[in-house]
Amino acid sequence: MKICATVAEYNPFHLGHLKHIEYMKTELGAERVIVLMSGNFTQRGEPAVLNKFIRAKQAIIAGADAVIELPTVFATANAETFATGAVNLLDDLGVADGLCFGVESGKKEKFFALAKALLDETKEFKRILKNHLEDGVSLAKAKFLTVKELKGEEMSEELISLPNNILGLEYTKALIKRNSSIEPYPMLREGDHNSIILKKGITSATSIRQKIREGKLKKLKKSLPPYVYDDLKPYPFAFDKITTAALITASKEKLAETPDCSEGLENRIKALVKDNKHIDALVDKISTKRYTAARIRRIFIANLLGITKEFTEDCLSSRLYAKVLAVNADCKDIISMLTEKSRIPIITRKSDISDLKKTALKSFELDVLANDVYNLATNENTNENQMIIV
Repeated sequence: MKICATVAEYNPFHLGHLKHIEYMKTELGAERVIVLMSGNFTQRGEPAVLNKFIRAKQAIIAGADAVIELPTVFATANAETFATGAVNLLDDLGVADGLCFGVESGKKEKFFALAKALLDETKEFKRILKNHLEDGVSLAKAKFLTVKELKGEEMSEELISLPNNILGLEYTKALIKRNSSIEPYPMLREGDHNSIILKKGITSATSIRQKIREGKLKKLKKSLPPYVYDDLKPYPFAFDKITTAALITASKEKLAETPDCSEGLENRIKALVKDNKHIDALVDKISTKRYTAARIRRIFIANLLGITKEFTEDCLSSRLYAKVLAVNADCKDIISMLTEKSRIPIITRKSDISDLKKTALKSFELDVLANDVYNLATNENTNENQMIIV
């Protein structure tokens, strides 16, 4: 049986995601589709517009067979940690034959070539890299320029400058580093990932979230599957005050411990937070070309949830768990397959948590905390220990 996996946020699930699931089944011949999905907080450092159980249910209705939660420590991290954590988990499951991810451009061979070159960090590589970093460019671009200088090969800069390509490259790097048997399958996406212009049919998640923020839910009827449209709710703005309060009460030392907070950025945050209590205004004040808005928001969420650099590294070097959020009622055999093949505990009910130890248990407790904070802000009451059968 061919099992294809994908890593997603589904924030929210839209027609492009539906096409992706259909592509895995029709074009790649997947008999089973496993989704590794972010929980209640996303890689942009924002709360998801719908809770993880609603989004997992929607993915099953759309054709996925099982939805497993990407642990919060990875789901709220930068591209490298996000992708590495996801690949580690998928590889430990031991059932996936392929990993299919959406990209803006590029074929598998191009991703492989650049990924291998980026992983070959010789002394000469590090010397040239240092020179490019001193010119003030981002780390990703500095590494790309170093590879071009050393290899002299034609490689597209789009692979390190467009958001889905960046993730695709990180997935490929992580698979190579683990010597994984999982095959990467890039799929070309439609449209502009960051466009705020809403379109009928396939449109960007950014444009959908914008309408939800504006409270214009009716305008989304022709841009979403009906089972997603029916679940829409107003955006959970209560997170702004919770997040700001956490920044005000945090010490500079605590902020400095969060992933992505470096070069004294904690001082800039503390200096500006008192006079910019609205999150969007605060992010605008702090972010620069070097410190993107998404990076700043990730620092804010990490501070809110107590995620540190040290803990993130521990999670990356440990075997964690697979928390199943939802399964297809017609494919419940996938749970027994996972239990048989997996090198990590499969969590489908509360009693399974007893199998978790040390770092894995701490990571699961973080997922519970994230769920509790999300419930507080949205006035919901989702049970962290449930598994939905659709």
